[in-house]
Amino acid sequence: MTISWRDGNRIKLLENGEEFFPRVFGAIRRAQHSVLLETFILFEDDVGNALHRELLAAAQRGVKIEMMVDGYGSPDLSDEFVSSLTSAGVRFLYYDPRPLVMGMRTNVFRRLHRKIVVVDGVIAFVGGINFSAEHNSDYGPQAKQDYAIEVKGPIVDDIGRYVQAAIGSEANTRRWWGHRSHRPTVNQRPGDAQALFVYRDNDEHRDDIEQHYLEMLSKAKQDVIIANAYFFPGYRLLREMKNAAQRGVRVRLIVQGEPDMPIVKVGAELLYNYLVEGGVEVYEYIRRPLHGKVAVADRQWATVGSSNLDPLSLSLNLEANLIIHDRQFNQTLRDNLERLLQEDCVRVQEDKLPKRTWLQLSKSVIVFHFLRHFPAIAGWLPAHTPKVKQVPPPVQPELETQDRVESDNQRVKS
Repeated sequence: MTISWRDGNRIKLLENGEEFFPRVFGAIRRAQHSVLLETFILFEDDVGNALHRELLAAAQRGVKIEMMVDGYGSPDLSDEFVSSLTSAGVRFLYYDPRPLVMGMRTNVFRRLHRKIVVVDGVIAFVGGINFSAEHNSDYGPQAKQDYAIEVKGPIVDDIGRYVQAAIGSEANTRRWWGHRSHRPTVNQRPGDAQALFVYRDNDEHRDDIEQHYLEMLSKAKQDVIIANAYFFPGYRLLREMKNAAQRGVRVRLIVQGEPDMPIVKVGAELLYNYLVEGGVEVYEYIRRPLHGKVAVADRQWATVGSSNLDPLSLSLNLEANLIIHDRQFNQTLRDNLERLLQEDCVRVQEDKLPKRTWLQLSKSVIVFHFLRHFPAIAGWLPAHTPKVKQVPPPVQPELETQDRVESDNQRVKS
C-alpha cells in the first residue's frame, strides 16, 4: 500500500497508562461503526479486563470489532475471556500461536510488536503501551515509563488501511471503511501536524523505521534526544549519532538504568565508550524500567511508536511508528523528556567508564557482533513462517445437538 506524508493532523501525547487507557476506552465506548486493534501484550488483569468490558459492550451494540494479539506476548488468555468476545461477534486473531515445548514458548522471533487502535476511522492510537497493568504508575517498582499518541486527521486513514490489510479484514468490514460519509468532516483536518505512518515488516519494509532515524541524525542541526528502552542498534545509527555530535549537534540518549531485563543494560553498556568518547551524552533513567520508544530533533521532528533500536525490532519484529513534523508536538515531547533528564536520569560520565583494556575491548567486540548478528543466527534455526489464526466462536449447545441428530440420521440412512 502507498503511504505518504499527510497534512492537517492533531496529535496528542499520552504518557503511561494513566493517560492512555482512559482515552482508548473512551474512544471505544463512543464507537459507532468499527474498532481495529493490534497489541503485543494483552493480560487478564485490571487493564485487560477493562478493555474486555469495553469491547464486549461495543460488540453487543453492533460495532464491528477486529483484533489481533501476539501469540508469544499474550499466551495465557483464558478460553472464557476470548470466547465471550467471539460469541458477541468480535473477530479475534492470534499472530503466530505456537504450542509449548517442555513448558517453554518457542515462538520468540518475528513477533507482532505493534500497538495500534483505530476507532470509526476517525481516531487512532499508536505507541509502545500494551494492555497490561504494568503500564500504570501504581503498579509498583516495575511500572513502566512509556508513551503513545492519540491521532485525528487524514493520517488515520493510512493507519486504518494498513491494519485492515495486516489482519486480513473481512469484506463486510471494508464497506464501512470505503464509505467516508460515516466520518465527521470536522475531523478530516483537525490540526496542523504533518505525519507519516512508518512500519517495519519482513518483506519490502525491513528497515524503513531505521532509515528515518538515520535521516534525522544526518540532518539535525541543533539537538537530538532519543529515549529508547532496548538500545542496541547497528553500526550506521551509532556512527550517525557520533557524527552529529562531532559536528556540534547536542545528542542525548536516554536508556534504561533500572531495566526489566538485566541483559538490556549489559548490551547498552558495551556502547558507552564509543558514544561518550564521541561526544554523545548518555543518560540512564533510574526511577523504574523505561519502555518508551520516542525521539525529538531540533524544533520540528519527532517520532513515537513501538520500535526499539535493537536487533529484534530493527530486524525481526513487526513494528509501527509515526514520524511527526510539528513544532507544538515536538515541544510537548521535548519538555517531557527534559523533565525525565533533570529529575530521573543519571549521566554516564566519561571518567567513570571502564578502561579500554585489550580484554575488555575483545569481549565487547565479540558480544557486540553476536548480538548484532543475532537475527541472522536465529535464521539458521529451524524456522517457520508466522501464521495468523482466527479463533472461531464457540459452538452453541443447540447447534451441537442438531449436528449430532443430523449425523445419527445419516448413519441410519446409510
